[in-house]
Amino acid sequence: MSEYEPKRAPNTAVNAGRMKAMGVAKAAVGLGKPIGKKAVAARKNVAAAAAAAASSEPTRKSARAVPKVSYKEPSATEFEAGLGGTKTCDDKKASEKAAASSASRGGYKPSAPKIPFAASLDSADGSVRDSETGALKFKDHPSFTPNLTPKQVIQAGTWGGVYFNPRGGKAGIKGRDVQVTHAEFPSDWFAGLKTDQYAARRYQHTRNKYLVKAGQDQAFWEQHGWINDQDPRGWFQWYCRFFAGRRTEDDARQIARWSGVAGAKGRWKTNLCKKCVFANKCFDDVSVSPVIRQTMLHWAYEITERDVVEVMKRM
Repeated sequence: MSEYEPKRAPNTAVNAGRMKAMGVAKAAVGLGKPIGKKAVAARKNVAAAAAAAASSEPTRKSARAVPKVSYKEPSATEFEAGLGGTKTCDDKKASEKAAASSASRGGYKPSAPKIPFAASLDSADGSVRDSETGALKFKDHPSFTPNLTPKQVIQAGTWGGVYFNPRGGKAGIKGRDVQVTHAEFPSDWFAGLKTDQYAARRYQHTRNKYLVKAGQDQAFWEQHGWINDQDPRGWFQWYCRFFAGRRTEDDARQIARWSGVAGAKGRWKTNLCKKCVFANKCFDDVSVSPVIRQTMLHWAYEITERDVVEVMKRM
């Protein structure tokens, strides 16, 4: 018996008498008995279990639970993966990393291209090129390194043949006629070509080197603010004049645009190189994304084996 039991005895007796008077004799008898250690321990266990149950989360989750939603803007890779509807963005990334890792371990040794590639880096116009990369060199703008001259771009087949026709292709929002003519440039740039290969009225994809339609029209260029009044036909008109020796305040903007497309980390250059790696095909295999190849041609660049290797290092 604890030291407190004798002090509680008088109160217990009074309560027992009251309960007997109320006719609860059986309960009154129990009041006088001391509580054993086992009973106390059992009561503590019951109380602890009840408290734990009240504070813990249910162990069973509904099968209809809503998944977490991410509001992060998807990357280009994630957006492309979502279009297919068969793979998640994470699956897409994982497969690309696996492909890049496999290609890196194998040293990137694709088989020879199935479609013959006509080399277009040979030039007899006296332009200065880097001996290692084949890129053109401009002393006043060393970061601008296309590897095709205007003549090579024109001779290859571009813009569906309409570029140098003032009314070629769809009309722009500024009017029907565009101030452009092939007559201001050296005649040898157009030697051996029919007029409709560079100054046709209507666009035909069969006039393009890769036989596909690529690029936007005059109205699209104008609507997006890409056109400077001095070169109303756009980037390639600027490039032809830049190559011929003209320098203007718009040079920095146009070179920056080129860098974003075909520079060291240009989006289309990188995209095409990755496609070659994932397909394990040669850099010059034209079966790999002819549309992007045609786009790159418009920006005076064709990827090289060196480009593919450099992109692989960043993957």
